[in-house]
Parts: sequence; structure tokens; C-alpha cells
Amino acid sequence: MSSKKLTQLCVTFWVVFLFCQGVQSHLEVGFYRNSCRRAESIVRGVVRSAIHRDSGAAAGLIRLHFHDCFVRSGGINYDVLAGRRDGRVSLASETYSNLPPPTFNVDQLTRRFSEKGFTQEEMVTLSGAHTIGTSHCKSFTYRLYNFSRTNSQDPSLDPKYAASLRKSCPKGSTDPNLEVPMEARTPTISDVNYYKDILAHRGLFTSDQALLTNPATAREVKSNAMSSSGWKKNFAAAMVKMGQIEVLTGKTGEIRANCRVIKS
Repeated sequence: MSSKKLTQLCVTFWVVFLFCQGVQSHLEVGFYRNSCRRAESIVRGVVRSAIHRDSGAAAGLIRLHFHDCFVRSGGINYDVLAGRRDGRVSLASETYSNLPPPTFNVDQLTRRFSEKGFTQEEMVTLSGAHTIGTSHCKSFTYRLYNFSRTNSQDPSLDPKYAASLRKSCPKGSTDPNLEVPMEARTPTISDVNYYKDILAHRGLFTSDQALLTNPATAREVKSNAMSSSGWKKNFAAAMVKMGQIEVLTGKTGEIRANCRVIKS
């Protein structure tokens, strides 16, 4: 999903909430029940319409959840604690020190998530967000070409999958728009095929496939692959928990009319 479309969608959310702001100073389900009873249904309608027009909106919104917006997730339903406000400081550089890159191994992933209060099990659960969306080729082509001195291709990749990726991402291409689905079989559906792909050595990122290199995380991958309902329940709980990281409520922070711009 383009940043322009995502921004427009986010602005729609915050226009609703800007004019429906409650007086509570904490997060709760139904935060706007008195000040704007239809707030959540309006947002839900906007989200559903956006995803219907562009399935990439679902993945974009999950990513956006890491950056302060919140919605009811398409495909997996759960109650969201509302009332969170935006901070007065917003630096693009902070994403690099907070979000794990696709090159991380299990130990690095575990430390990064632990810094935010998440367990290793929750880390594996949240990694399942890669069940939808797309990735630009530059995020993983190092696994396809000149991987190491002894292997031109990452040996942990299924050869047939690697061949398919090379067709989509030719060696030496400088096209910034080339991208592939994070999970090829059902790229617009939140399901456990992501975990099944990892078991088949078809994880797109190093950080995806690395989950098989650790006994504990490998067990979680296998467990999630066998239980769609179990993963969805745990994913919803982890997303709600993520929405409570470093929360600003009440009179702290601000409510933006434009998600990308701090109010002057």
C-alpha cells in the first residue's frame, strides 16, 4: 500500500477522533461510548472499505500500529483499548532502533522484543503478521545472490522458492517498485500459512526463517502452524499489548489532525 493512501486512511481515523474526543485519562474498550458512540463503527467501516479497494491496506495498518495508530484488525477481530494520544516528538530515525530489521537472528529478535516487554513466545506470535502484505526485493535479495563466499544462495531457502523469487527480483535490478508477497499462497488472508511456509523453508526474510534455528521458537512455529484458532487468539492479545507500549493519555501528548504532522 502506498504511503499516500495509508496517510489518507490514517487521517480519516483521526478526523473522526479529533471531533469525538472524550475526557478519560486512561485506555479502555469503548473509550468513546459517551462522546461519540459511532466512532468505532465509523472507523471499522472506513477500514473495511479501504481493504476492499486495496488488500495491501491490511498489512499497512498492522505496520502503522507500531507507529501509534490503532484500528480493529481485518480478519482477526478483537476489542481495542482506546484513548491513546500521539507524542510531541516524531523521528523517522527512531524506527531503526525500535523495529527489528529483516536480517535479525533469533537472539537479536528476542532481545529487541524483550526491550519492549514481550516474551519470546509473543515475538513468534507477532511475527505471524507477515502472513499478509508485500516486501520490496531489496529487503531479501542478498539471500538470492552472493550470499556468502561458499554459497551464492542462502542454503536455508527452498530451491524452488528461491528460483521463483529470482524471477520476480532479477539480479542487478534497480527498480525500487519490485516487490513480492510476504506469503505467496494466501497473501491477503491472515492465516497460519506463514508458519507452514517457514517449516517448508519458504520464509521470505532471514528473520522469518531464523525462527527454525532455535528449539523454543521452532516449537512455537510448529504449534502455530497446527492451530489457526490458537494463533489468532494469541495474536490478538499480543496486538492489544503492543497498543499499550509507552502510552500517552489524558492531557499528555496530542491528537493530530494529520498523523504525519505534529501540531504546531
